[in-house]
Amino acid sequence: MFFLAAAAILIAIRLFSYLAKRRGHRFLEPANEVFAWSPFQLMVASFLLLFAELAFIRWIAVEIRVFAYFKNLALLLCFVGFGLGCALARQKTRWSLSVKALMGLLLIVRLPWSAKALESLSQGLGAAADLELWTTGAAWTWLNYLAVVLLTAILFLLLVWIFVPLGQLVGRQMNLAAKPLVSYSWNLFGSLIGILAFLAVSRMMLQPWVWLGIVLAGFAVLQTTAKDRALILSLLVPLVLLLHDPANPDRYSIWTPYQQIEYSRSYAANGDFAQGVLKVNHTGYQAIVNLSAAFPARHPKLLKEAENENPYNLPFRFVSPSPSVLIVGSGTGNDVAAALRNGSSEVDAVEIDPAILALGKREHPERPYDSPVVKVNLTDARAFLKRSSRRYDLALFALLDSHTQFSDYSNMRIDNFVYTMESFREARDHLNPNGVLFLKFAVDRPWMGRRLSRMLQQTFGRPPLVFYAGSSYTPAAVCFAVSASGQSEEALARDPSLAAFVSRNRFSTDSKDVPVTTDDWPYL
Repeated sequence: MFFLAAAAILIAIRLFSYLAKRRGHRFLEPANEVFAWSPFQLMVASFLLLFAELAFIRWIAVEIRVFAYFKNLALLLCFVGFGLGCALARQKTRWSLSVKALMGLLLIVRLPWSAKALESLSQGLGAAADLELWTTGAAWTWLNYLAVVLLTAILFLLLVWIFVPLGQLVGRQMNLAAKPLVSYSWNLFGSLIGILAFLAVSRMMLQPWVWLGIVLAGFAVLQTTAKDRALILSLLVPLVLLLHDPANPDRYSIWTPYQQIEYSRSYAANGDFAQGVLKVNHTGYQAIVNLSAAFPARHPKLLKEAENENPYNLPFRFVSPSPSVLIVGSGTGNDVAAALRNGSSEVDAVEIDPAILALGKREHPERPYDSPVVKVNLTDARAFLKRSSRRYDLALFALLDSHTQFSDYSNMRIDNFVYTMESFREARDHLNPNGVLFLKFAVDRPWMGRRLSRMLQQTFGRPPLVFYAGSSYTPAAVCFAVSASGQSEEALARDPSLAAFVSRNRFSTDSKDVPVTTDDWPYL
């Protein structure tokens, strides 16, 4: 499909370039362009500026991981292109440069063999001694580093060039207007419509080919000749082919209002559903697993850990029977299913992403969200903690971490505020007198575990129990269990096997101290 799309792009550009030359003007740059006041042009260009800016920031952050860390950089590049266009407002509109840059960016990003290279740009750039982004390679060379810098620079330039003609049109129309307030009004109106339009396509969870197709169609609307409009519209076909992700019932992708989700099912030898794997922005995120009593009994080799030692069942060994439970980041429902298996009397499940929630309702084999004791709250964790007055026996932070936003080099997102002192205090205030806060996190750096431990200790006045809990379907998570009343330590005294498990898998947090994160500096 990629080669078909690439061939269609090249053929369309060559054909229309040939026809344009025969008529005596350059491709997408008519010789007789007239500069005249046009509120329609100003409104459409303003609409496209905001819509395209949001579309490219979101799309490129998923496809190229370094932009996930530096989303503000993508924003600045769009502004650079717009500003350059304003500076060139008196010159011919550079549509040829912009369209070629747009299609060139799509070709580079969607090359079948470029996905791994583009995803590793952050590691390549982070190979310098003064910079580290989540993980870096064990070894590097100046040659590799310079190649990565060159590729990054090319991507930056292409993104800048896309916005040049929009800047030219907006700057030109603002200069031509007889009444500046009128031109500002059209500019503001178009910009607001662009923001609302992108909000709508995100809310409807439409695919990137729709967003960028709207951008390309907008470019066509702004052309002055029918042939140029036809040329740009013809490029919609290869654009759709390039951005289309093949799907089948067992493997498909969803663009939620927050992220891209890739979902795939796997099956056991007898055809039973084994697990569903979720990737978020091309990074492993979660597996939907069936831990009901019947399934492991039918497939004893699928799970290596003991039933009461997997990370989903462990939290309920620290609380009294039939607990009331708050699950922050309930995702596809694994922790909700565990709460039901362990006899919870009521469960408040908080999840911010509607697509992940819908996926769990549809795909989870234990159907945890169908239970009458489960109340689903589609909202942000901090918003729920601030608005709710309920108290629980267990507050469970359910592996609510993201691999693309917790670097202190990153821009700020809502998720950053889940792991702050203020957040833990709010969670503590929602616990009953013997309530337990149980937190699971993929700790890749020892200092991150020490930071979380220190925050919980300052919140509850006693150090948490910190230990590893491995599983057959996810990397080992570090678990933190703490209670102001000492309920977590009492659970160890009541259950010698639990005490032995915690002692055997203890995670050390005794070395050098680290500062805590707060709402004023929420970078975990």
